[in-house]
Amino acid sequence: MTIPVITVIGTSGSGKTTLLEKLIAELTQRGHDVGTVKHHSHSGFDIDRPGKDSWRHAQAGSRHVVVAAPDKIASYRLLKQELDLDEIVASINDVDIILTEGYMRSGKPTLEVVRAANNRAMISPPEQRFAVAADFPLNVTVPQFSLEDVQGIADLIEAQFLNDAQSR
Repeated sequence: MTIPVITVIGTSGSGKTTLLEKLIAELTQRGHDVGTVKHHSHSGFDIDRPGKDSWRHAQAGSRHVVVAAPDKIASYRLLKQELDLDEIVASINDVDIILTEGYMRSGKPTLEVVRAANNRAMISPPEQRFAVAADFPLNVTVPQFSLEDVQGIADLIEAQFLNDAQSR
């Protein structure tokens, strides 16, 4: 069975990360295993710390660094070109659902976050949008939730994307 992938998008400062954090906690509390992917649109971010052994491996020329411990594993590698979302999620196989922050043009079902004080314009392709979370009413043809209605959003996600996840 294919793991469902949902994108959470919105303009900078709209509350995507905050909503996503609450949604991860809610779905996890409901018994679902959740994976996440955060799109970083600028080159050069660092997840390693200067001076650590893994950092030293990369500085010496390792193109793929893995840090493994008894309770977690981290991996990063240098890329010649950016991977698309399908290539990234292909390696995630131990979860019920994958939530992403960003990847507006991925073609995946989209939850759009809109905050009046930030930007009232919707940016997601309408054909991808399955719901909207906003702090003001919008004229949309998909379910709309308040930014605080994490339970309602989780209910919708369970109904639309996780019906079969419990049987795995």
